[in-house]
Amino acid sequence: MSETIKRAHNFNAGPAGLPLEVMLQAQSELLDYKGTGMSIIEMSHRSKEFEAMINEAEADMRELLNIPANYKVMFMQGGASLQFAMVPMNLRPAGASADYIVTGVWSKKAVQEAQKLGPVHVAADLKASNYNAAPENLDLDPNAAYLYYCSNETIHGVEFFQEPVAPAGVPLICDTSSDFMSRPLDVSKYAYLYAGAQKNVGPAGVVIGILREDMLERVPANLPVMLDYKVQADEKSLYNTPPCFSIYMVGLVMKWIKKMGGLAGIEARNTAKANLIYNAIDNSGGFYKGHAQPAARSRMNVTFRLPSEELEDTFAKEAKKLNMIGLKGHRSVGGLRASIYNAVELSDLEVLVGFMKEFQQKNG
Repeated sequence: MSETIKRAHNFNAGPAGLPLEVMLQAQSELLDYKGTGMSIIEMSHRSKEFEAMINEAEADMRELLNIPANYKVMFMQGGASLQFAMVPMNLRPAGASADYIVTGVWSKKAVQEAQKLGPVHVAADLKASNYNAAPENLDLDPNAAYLYYCSNETIHGVEFFQEPVAPAGVPLICDTSSDFMSRPLDVSKYAYLYAGAQKNVGPAGVVIGILREDMLERVPANLPVMLDYKVQADEKSLYNTPPCFSIYMVGLVMKWIKKMGGLAGIEARNTAKANLIYNAIDNSGGFYKGHAQPAARSRMNVTFRLPSEELEDTFAKEAKKLNMIGLKGHRSVGGLRASIYNAVELSDLEVLVGFMKEFQQKNG
């Protein structure tokens, strides 16, 4: 069946492509989930079938990430943008300051939200370099409530490949929305990490939070119930109706990742894809210029420029005619961007790199 389906070469930054076999399974179960005579999108979230599904999705995620037993897994709504406020609301004690590392748009937005609710100390801000690297030096507060960073900045294409080291006793918190489940991750290094699903692990609508249990002691009383991590953890993501279909899709993607060799297999696949396009950029004689410094080049979002904005517009338009979608850079920075999340195939990159070489020959 898949041979008859024409799929775009999908380089969208998010929502992004999902594995074809996952989409086909969801299609096959859309009207009748496991013999219930109902779709997953129309059954009760209190049913035994739904409970089994969400528990299995969590169990597979725990297995893939080797999540320690003293961590809670939560499926929430509101995306990373709501987490920007929920993190300080729940995990920064009254009057305490928190450290933030700013390496791009999303960590900057997190700072702006946190500042509305209490003190923030910026441990590093890479604005002077136009957010093209990870910081070499951090100005850290040993009494900070936590140290917060974004592991992959989608807009500028900068990724951390080593966690920043927080002072002793300072919890590490990470927005890992755009590189979550793209490579192995030592969860035990974090007090809390979260990820919007719509890059690597599912459709928009659900955000996954992985929280060390001792951090729940920080949650203040009388928070609005839907913004309270303790409620979400205690109720096992079922305080209210969760984003049922999105969680179901995350569960299917967990099965797919296991089939692909787990996170080590996914990392090898993603590294090969990234190497292919970065080599094309580096070997173009300067026609294509990567934005991020080599040590911080994202494996998820490849950002690059051409000699002129006019050429960039032409590149994106001609690529779209060849069914390569989503290559324009973010509207705030321009340029070009190829987002090459887990579901993007090496063959998609081969098509793109072939086009890049032809485009340079015609326009270089």
